[in-house]
Amino acid sequence: MANKSITLLDYGMANLLNVARAFEYCGAAVRVIEDPREVVSADRLVVPGVGAFADVIRELSERGLDEAIRRFSETERPLFGICVGMQMLFEGSEEFGEHHGLGILPGRVKAVPARSVDGDAQRVPHIGWNHLVLPSSQHSWAETPLDGLENEQPAFYFVHSYSAHPDRDEDKLAECIYGGHRICAAVRRDNIFATQFHPERSGTAGLELIKRFLG
Repeated sequence: MANKSITLLDYGMANLLNVARAFEYCGAAVRVIEDPREVVSADRLVVPGVGAFADVIRELSERGLDEAIRRFSETERPLFGICVGMQMLFEGSEEFGEHHGLGILPGRVKAVPARSVDGDAQRVPHIGWNHLVLPSSQHSWAETPLDGLENEQPAFYFVHSYSAHPDRDEDKLAECIYGGHRICAAVRRDNIFATQFHPERSGTAGLELIKRFLG
């Protein structure tokens, strides 16, 4: 049987139970760690996150996990960021001031627009189910966890007030449309895959994505 172990990073700012359950349901052996020295031995590293960007970065830094994630990202082993776990990969965020991110991917995190492209007020945070679409920079989702889903435009569960704006178009894997705005929903570069949505809260589609990540 293929190795389907994952290492789930616990730094006090994530809903670990739901994430762990989803991966276990998909056949993964889940190891939860807090010690940065254990990151290096991970086969696949999963970094979830909820809450404010600055709080997440502070917790990572105080625990020495920020540098551990950076080092792991330089390996060829898979890294999966979820929600704020995706946002932290970028250079910085404007949430409640200016804050530095991990700088693994070029780009910044900015507020979800409070008005639609037509000028109508819209709810922020963006909460609920939304469909994924291909960005203009991508022709397909081939050889990614979204492989073959281009025509299905699957729906996933979102809850966020800020979203990533990658500097490199080729890093954008998927988007969703909110009030006519294109919101970055997933990114991928080399061994790094991350989603703004919560696969662990996205029903069948989320579980299928997790299975594809596990391989």
